[in-house]
Amino acid sequence: MTEKRKIAVLGTGLMGAPMARNLLKAGHTVVVWNRSADKAEALAGNGAQVAASPADAVSGADVIVTMLADGFATGPLIEDSVVQAAVSPGAVWVDMSSAKPEHAREQGAVLAAIGIAHLDAPVSGGTKGAEAGTLAIMVGGTEEAFAKVRDVLEAMGRPVHVGPSGTGQLSKLANQTIVAVTIGAVAEAMLLVQQGGADPAAVRAALKGGFADSTILQQHGERMTEGNFEPGGLTKFQIKDLDNTLSEAGRLGLSLPSTQDVRDRFVHLMEKMDGGELDHSALYLELKARNGMMS
Repeated sequence: MTEKRKIAVLGTGLMGAPMARNLLKAGHTVVVWNRSADKAEALAGNGAQVAASPADAVSGADVIVTMLADGFATGPLIEDSVVQAAVSPGAVWVDMSSAKPEHAREQGAVLAAIGIAHLDAPVSGGTKGAEAGTLAIMVGGTEEAFAKVRDVLEAMGRPVHVGPSGTGQLSKLANQTIVAVTIGAVAEAMLLVQQGGADPAAVRAALKGGFADSTILQQHGERMTEGNFEPGGLTKFQIKDLDNTLSEAGRLGLSLPSTQDVRDRFVHLMEKMDGGELDHSALYLELKARNGMMS
């Protein structure tokens, strides 16, 4: 039987809100906080308690989940002396934001100094995965801390412990590299078949189950050919992840040419085509522009 916990969720945007709902469905007591208060207050109807401040949210919590923009947003919360004083001894802080591995290691060290366990546990699966509770959750940190919160993470998806502090974020960077490069390949394939006279939906069905099949082909391929770029995974966040990938690659003395190329294309989409707030599948629009197909 799953142990019911008091869980603080800091950051209730596109991903954090459905994740909090799934924790509530699992029977946990959930206290939420968000910088824009209305996003947290919207969860009161689902049974969440709304905190006025981060310190109020973490007070008495067994598990603290942060789902913020990046490590630059999470770091100040973790380093805030008022927040630190409010954290209960024995609590586990799980940062599910996408950040740099070095930020995860730094945050883990700050919390370890006050006796609090830290896990970096970024996710993949987008808003659909967050809503369905099927997120891929890549967890870095100690095996002991992971064991303490595994059941909590399982309410939101499929957690896998991948190694010591920082390796959760490293795994997410690997994931985002595959996602970005695959989006580029799917965009080219969809444009090719559409311009060649084939039915893109039929082509996706024909490829289903084969080596070329993927969630990106089926979901983002459909988005591309239907022109639906309402945000799930934002282009601006894809760029942030690719910049972090390239930074970590540089630290390791590696060159990642495909990653660099697709990153530059996403930057063009954001800076020259005002696509930063579009879903990352909108890289299809950048490809069309390259081919003189955008007015």
